[in-house]
Amino acid sequence: MSFPDVTPLLSEALAAHGYTALTPVQSAVIEPEARGRDLIVSAQTGSGKTVAFGLAVAHELLAEGALPQAAAPLALVIAPTRELALQVSRELTWLYAKAGARIATCVGGMDPSKERRALGHGAHVVVGTPGRLRDHLERGALDLSTLRSVVLDEADEMLDMGFREDLEELLDAAPASRRTLLFSATMPKPIVALARRYQHEALRISTIGEERGHGDIAYQAVTVAPAQIEHAVVNLLRFHEAETAMLFCATRDNVRHLHATLIERGFAAVALSGEHSQAERNNALQALRDRRARVCVATDVAARGIDLPTLSLVIHVEIPRDAEALQHRSGRTGRAGKKGTAVIVVPYPRRKRVESMLRGAKIQADWREAPTPEDIRRNDHERLLATLLAPVELDEDDRDLAARLLAERSPEDIAAALVRAHRAQLPAPEELIAGTHEAQRAAQAERHRPGFEDVVWFRMDVGRRQNADARWILPLLCRRGHITRNEVGAIRIGQHETWFQVPSAVARKFADAVKRTASPGGEDESGVTIEPSEPPRMEARERRKGPPPKPHRGQGGPGGAGKRVFHKGRPKGPRG
Repeated sequence: MSFPDVTPLLSEALAAHGYTALTPVQSAVIEPEARGRDLIVSAQTGSGKTVAFGLAVAHELLAEGALPQAAAPLALVIAPTRELALQVSRELTWLYAKAGARIATCVGGMDPSKERRALGHGAHVVVGTPGRLRDHLERGALDLSTLRSVVLDEADEMLDMGFREDLEELLDAAPASRRTLLFSATMPKPIVALARRYQHEALRISTIGEERGHGDIAYQAVTVAPAQIEHAVVNLLRFHEAETAMLFCATRDNVRHLHATLIERGFAAVALSGEHSQAERNNALQALRDRRARVCVATDVAARGIDLPTLSLVIHVEIPRDAEALQHRSGRTGRAGKKGTAVIVVPYPRRKRVESMLRGAKIQADWREAPTPEDIRRNDHERLLATLLAPVELDEDDRDLAARLLAERSPEDIAAALVRAHRAQLPAPEELIAGTHEAQRAAQAERHRPGFEDVVWFRMDVGRRQNADARWILPLLCRRGHITRNEVGAIRIGQHETWFQVPSAVARKFADAVKRTASPGGEDESGVTIEPSEPPRMEARERRKGPPPKPHRGQGGPGGAGKRVFHKGRPKGPRG
């Protein structure tokens, strides 16, 4: 297979790698009108962007028909995360192998001295993350004076992650004559401003909507009670039984908690977040690739650049921050023409927000309830029948053992034992709160706070005298008790104590969590005592006192703007 518009050396590499046709974005960047120009490319994750910008910069790299001797880099590729940078480096390595390109990778978490030695030996292309590249530039190890092309991969994500200053320093150090190629799934205002400053008459290319991959994603929105999110996730995993599934959480703490929950329930799961080292990330990804693990729990940033061919299910455990994040997350699946499913877990009170987000993303989602144990059992039956009835090759040992079994037991007993053995390997589904989401929505109109008809009161040993207020108390309860804001009811702040409600359905889980996270006498929030209590009986005069006193400027109490200061397990009060 040949590609007439591609340099022969790269055309051979594409054919050897199994390419029969270029994707829309790959074709667009090598059109005559795009050659030699600055580009702003909007393309979805999974559309072949890495090969696309490899093809796009070939005109500059191979201007003399072949690569010159490796010295200062001719092309620089900047990516937001280590995993994405390493993936880009791997892709460019095979694409430029026949051209004899030397590619250096510079990412956080790796040995910087080895990277400096690699740069010193010369490289045609340097791929790296913004912070590490800036560090090498400032130390004099990275020479950008001969650059012909700069590629910013997933530029929108780099700006979201706070890399603006790093990018500006790198771009300012590159020659003004270089090409600048911005690849981004979305085009928010900061990206437009960056393009205006560092590009000249850039050509806009957008293939969003043309890629087959995202047309092959089926979106579902699953409504649940706020206290039932984890149970719903368990049932979704069991219902779909995807070869590989990715679950997205908003914070590393939530990743850690959900990962532990799934492991406890018998799922083969790994976790990816900012707290994991590069070695831990590599081990987790390898476990997914060789099927030792089937579920990955991750934050948005940690999942950037991950390419798992077997990933067919994405679950948004926590609602994405916006439509762009929804598309980024979901784009992990439905790649290269394969079918994929993206499920958004929607607590009842947040349905309107998700509906608005889906409209903004122009996504049609199928609204439904979480799978029930009965739904899961029906799917299990069908999958089990398909597995056991599938053709298999049997050797003589298999047949001899089967004959011995038949001599001891009836065929029905042997088949039943086989079914039982298969079922024993599957995690048990969870029972969910009964009732349709339509009924729940109707109930919301009738009650002030759905889910708080049956509550348990708790108390904590801080109050107004210690500067406690709801803005500080609420996140503390979520961190200590492993619950969400929607699972905290009324909060009553007294002089020296605070009382609050938790739904009875999650009260035991909450109580267990605050015990595990307690450190009696601790000088941080772990030293705050939280325990079950009778409903508060606050004196009328206390309730008439109004809001708590404001702390002094710079005071570290929970209501202040400075660092939180604790004394004997509780925050200090205002100084007199």
